[in-house]
Amino acid sequence: MDYILTLLIFFPLLGALLAIGIKENLKTYAVVISALELALALLLWYSFDKSADGFQFVTAFSMVELFGVSYLVGVDGISLFLIILSALIGLIGFIYLDEKHETKKLIVSLLCLESIMIGVFCALDMILFYVFWELSLVPMLYIIGAWGSGSRIYAAVKFFLYTFLGSMLMLVGILFLAYYYFNVSGVWTFSLLEWYSLSAIPQNLQLWLFIAFFCGLAVKVPMFPFHTWLPYAHGQAPTIGSIILAAVLLKMGTYGFVRFSLPLFPDASVVLLIPIAILALIMVVYGAFVAFAQEDMKQVVAYSSISHMGVIMIGIFALNAEGLSGSVFFMLSHGIISGALFMLVGMIYERRHTKMITEFGGIAKVMPNYAVIFGIMAMASAGLPLTMGFVGEFLSLLGFFQVSPIMAGIAGISIIVGAVYMLHLYRRVFFGKVVKEENARLLDLDKREWSALLPLVTIVIWLGVYPKPILEPINKGVENVMAIMQSRIVTQEALHFFGLTMMQEQSEELESKDKLEVPSRILPDVKEGE
Repeated sequence: MDYILTLLIFFPLLGALLAIGIKENLKTYAVVISALELALALLLWYSFDKSADGFQFVTAFSMVELFGVSYLVGVDGISLFLIILSALIGLIGFIYLDEKHETKKLIVSLLCLESIMIGVFCALDMILFYVFWELSLVPMLYIIGAWGSGSRIYAAVKFFLYTFLGSMLMLVGILFLAYYYFNVSGVWTFSLLEWYSLSAIPQNLQLWLFIAFFCGLAVKVPMFPFHTWLPYAHGQAPTIGSIILAAVLLKMGTYGFVRFSLPLFPDASVVLLIPIAILALIMVVYGAFVAFAQEDMKQVVAYSSISHMGVIMIGIFALNAEGLSGSVFFMLSHGIISGALFMLVGMIYERRHTKMITEFGGIAKVMPNYAVIFGIMAMASAGLPLTMGFVGEFLSLLGFFQVSPIMAGIAGISIIVGAVYMLHLYRRVFFGKVVKEENARLLDLDKREWSALLPLVTIVIWLGVYPKPILEPINKGVENVMAIMQSRIVTQEALHFFGLTMMQEQSEELESKDKLEVPSRILPDVKEGE
């Protein structure tokens, strides 16, 4: 168990390398590799101590000792389920993959991407994190550009340029923060755990660093107005690419806000709370109304993702336990629900080679099983109680209601539009008469499709009825983030926001310090060579 995270990160990569030499039964091979990866992820969950504080299963190796760059990985309640989500979606994606798309290059790309995504959620060294973060662009660029449709090259290049340029600004922030730590402590390090130990960073510097990180993370979410790459990427990507992009890759941005921006820059987070909440609210409203106007089923799901990611951002910047826990849970639920919806759209596209809503109608009579599964996922996307989509959405809005009841109310009303556009889509596609002759001959779900969809439907209903197994570890991780934030505040404004008290003299003395004392390092003790 000491090296389970390392095994989780590199096992799919090893599987990808071995796949190069395999000529037959590649899909079966990929399913076996991803099933073993999911088994490892579930073993991690089983061994995880939900009552412990901080990070667990920490492994550290020095890589560039002169500048403090190390292989440092660990997991807490926040990253635990994102790792499981990555492994689950990887397995479901391979089960869904059609035999005619069973190409060696695609399977190798997907296994590499799975390895990289898990690395992002495990990394606690900022250089290691950044390497995984940037590497995730390469397989997805290839997947969209090589197996997409229409203007796939344009979509792939736009996706790459937007995310890469934003990440370059984040790299500047990472390097400057390491330099700042060196000036304070005399030690070079990129360890996130060490950076958490900085007692405080002056507010003005926090603002600049927050903006640098924001540029990289906001594009990945994607936040308004950096969202324009997403509809193109989803629209032109193959179904398997859209599933992974919506289910996992978008969550890397929101995860970065929770892991880095909030605990490292708590005062800047308070100062910029309302501006970011306004951008998130625009995402919610804009995404919902644009989704309603779409005639392409895949674009409806794509714009609904923008709207739902806005709710996640609202929960994150509630800066309280309810909002943060709800946002992390909503990352998981959105990943499963949106992944399932993109898969369902892909299934009907394989049969009719069109995604236009006007080309369908009355297919519930022809494909009743498909209609039932689509209806469950559509209702979960709309936040129907007793589905997984409701829990995270409700907690996120409940958390932000404590900050601004008006803005939370606007977000809640706009979510009603979400129910409208999903029901509007469902009515036009599934109800009415079968007008087109092609639709009368459509086949219902086969065994492969049932195998991919049933686990997702089960999870959506199970965690909608009983979310406690997920929420408990998440709450512990969120409490740790909140404790780090509150221990590093430098301004009275932030203290007041969190309801904390500090003597005025102590506050003025803290704000006037030229150099900050660094408490003892919180990097867990590891044996030599570990």
